[in-house]
Amino acid sequence: MRIRGLCLALALIARLGGALFATETEWKQQLSAWFSLNDDKPSIPRLALRYEPDLSLAVALGKDWKLDSELSLDLSATGVAPSWRSPDIDGAIKPYRLWLRLSSSRFEARLGLQKINFGSATLIRPLMWFDSLDPRDPLQVSEGVYGLLLRYYFKSNANIWLWGLYGNNEAKGWETLPTARRTPEFGARFQAPLFSGEAGLTVHQRCLDPGSDATAFRPTEKRFALDGKWDIGVGLWVETAFVHRDDPATALAWQRSLTAGIDYTFKLGNGLYLLAEQFFSGYTPSMFGSGGDATAISTLLVRYPIGLLDGLNAIEYYDWQTRRLYTFAGWRRTTDHWQFNLMLFWNPRLMQTGRAPSGSAMFGGRGFQLMAICNI
Repeated sequence: MRIRGLCLALALIARLGGALFATETEWKQQLSAWFSLNDDKPSIPRLALRYEPDLSLAVALGKDWKLDSELSLDLSATGVAPSWRSPDIDGAIKPYRLWLRLSSSRFEARLGLQKINFGSATLIRPLMWFDSLDPRDPLQVSEGVYGLLLRYYFKSNANIWLWGLYGNNEAKGWETLPTARRTPEFGARFQAPLFSGEAGLTVHQRCLDPGSDATAFRPTEKRFALDGKWDIGVGLWVETAFVHRDDPATALAWQRSLTAGIDYTFKLGNGLYLLAEQFFSGYTPSMFGSGGDATAISTLLVRYPIGLLDGLNAIEYYDWQTRRLYTFAGWRRTTDHWQFNLMLFWNPRLMQTGRAPSGSAMFGGRGFQLMAICNI
């Protein structure tokens, strides 16, 4: 699948390059490298390199319409060396973004491998349905999805989204089971101004993978979500999602998730930014029923700019059920083309997916990570 996708990317680059010759073209490159070490016994240093070339093409079609595309690859190599000996090196080349878009001032249709994300929450997002963004990751790398996205913007600043996804055979976002092969997914979102902010309603439906038995019953999963964000001197937001599986073998057919948050920048020094969120999640036999396993996580994000180039940040997660604390702190220096990051983490060795942020295994245990990013 990855090789086929790469061939498709190269073919599309060649075709569009010829068709859109002498149009607006933008070529960007990002090269990053990081080194990580935690308190494993024996110690296991980890090293990674990532290169992302990105080509953007655009051509005007008359007065109001435009055709543009983004084509980028993810070329990565990782190395793990237990006890600092015999490194195990692995590499991958795959498409990262590969889409074509037709747009006007109020409408857009985007087809291909793309990032689709929405919602109001920051640290723990019930609406993280199609991406895997980790707030601790300086690169903000996220797998894309193959599909068609349609968006229309009304004069009132309200907008409606419609999408259909196909060929995404791995679990996305919070999913624990992948979508059944050769089945499409459909969804929609309506977002509109509300008081001093905006609110959104989102729905989505898909069939779940039955496993190795091709004749097995394929449960249908339906998702409903509400979210909103407002500015009343402080920022306030809420994001809630309901997920239902029509599986007769499942007694707790509903999953409910909610995040409520607040943020504010205090006039202390160069400006102290604080963001707090409270997350709840649980499984129940009915949409508004009680019972089943429940999770509550409190989060806090702190940012402070030291100057024009340097900044500090920290993120805390506390899981009230397991009584585990997840700590992350970082320093960042940003210049015209370079960004340097020193990150410290103090977490349980076993990162719990679906409770505290799963993120990457490199944040497990106690340790540090050094990362350099070059944007050309």
